[in-house]
Amino acid sequence: MSEQHDLQAMRAKHNVLARHAYAPSEPARGYTGKCLRVDVGANRIDEIPVTQEMKDLFVGGKGLDLRLMWDEVKPTTKWNSPENAICVSSGPLGGTTTYSGAGKSLLTAISPMTDIPIDSNVGGHFGPLMKFSGWDALVVTGIAAEDVLVVIDAPAGEVRIETAPKEAVDSHVLAEQLTRMFGGTPNDFENVSIVSAGTGAEHALMGCLNFSWWDWRRGHVRLKQAGRGGLGTVLRHKKIKALVVHARPWKNAWTITLDPRPLGGN
Repeated sequence: MSEQHDLQAMRAKHNVLARHAYAPSEPARGYTGKCLRVDVGANRIDEIPVTQEMKDLFVGGKGLDLRLMWDEVKPTTKWNSPENAICVSSGPLGGTTTYSGAGKSLLTAISPMTDIPIDSNVGGHFGPLMKFSGWDALVVTGIAAEDVLVVIDAPAGEVRIETAPKEAVDSHVLAEQLTRMFGGTPNDFENVSIVSAGTGAEHALMGCLNFSWWDWRRGHVRLKQAGRGGLGTVLRHKKIKALVVHARPWKNAWTITLDPRPLGGN
């Protein structure tokens, strides 16, 4: 059985539990103006506006994540509570190649290791591709009834929650499967990034998250890790097999809106 046939068979087993149509917006001065909230327990997908207060007081990926997490958790929230939210953002400079480290993603959640908020940062392409797809941040909450994918599909203009019963769990296999499944052709693989945690995260509190990027020189997926705080354990406890982003081709995805005022001007 060919690899292509295997991928088709896997995808044929997907069941779409929720679907949300949207129009990808281009970032202006670092912001698309909206965040994505996905509740895998209720199979609900919502948009959260980015307010001026959020821009002024909660600058950067970590600040935006913490502001979003504040609205999700309660004083009694534990790491394994349904309302514990994994928040992901690359900040206003995410994907801007003139700035060092702008490919990073920042994450927050209640940690399994401490039961207090934790932040972690990671490379890979998920954060910038999420920005190119029209979202400043992603909030994932709830606990699914079975293994699911959260899919940001910018070319289709929709976000979906899908069951994924046949794909692998371990990231080094799963990321390859999903990159090829959602990228479709080798020229599109660079527009796909996967966030996942392997089976080890199901049996330890220190499970990490793996963020993928397509290495066109080597012809396969490579992984970076968000290793602090046990965020991979939280993802697998929510029965999320992977977060998937498929961005539009980046050269046409967005343009940077420059401020025409001189430096130091009013």
